[in-house]
Amino acid sequence: MKRDDLQIESELKGKTLLVYMYLLKTNRPSIGVREVQRALRFSSPSVAAYHLNKLEELGLVEGVRGEYRLVRMVKVGVLRHFVTLRGLMLPRHLFYAVLMTSMLLTYITQFPLTPTRHTVAALMMGIIPAIILWHETLRAWRLRPT
Repeated sequence: MKRDDLQIESELKGKTLLVYMYLLKTNRPSIGVREVQRALRFSSPSVAAYHLNKLEELGLVEGVRGEYRLVRMVKVGVLRHFVTLRGLMLPRHLFYAVLMTSMLLTYITQFPLTPTRHTVAALMMGIIPAIILWHETLRAWRLRPT
């Protein structure tokens, strides 16, 4: 990890992380201080401005005349476990869990479930990874800042 990323990881916590995640989720080119304050229910616009300025100092956002826009995306801390698709933040393991579960369901529906060694082995090789992947998906979902 680069020195710059280490500094960002140490600074990007708490409400600053919430503001950064809000910027990632919104699909607008720029947002104002009051919008951030209302969306995240901060006590005053100055709290939102403080965290936006902190993100600007880290080089993640750019502020022009009270409007801020995201200029750099970083994957540090809890953000490593998420993928952003059109403003929706999803746990990275979700895609693998869905793939493994659909493969398991396809196997169950396409092949007869006879009590043979091969059927039991195939089911175990589908069920165990699916359980692990769903567990990791839920764990990442619980870790996300809200």
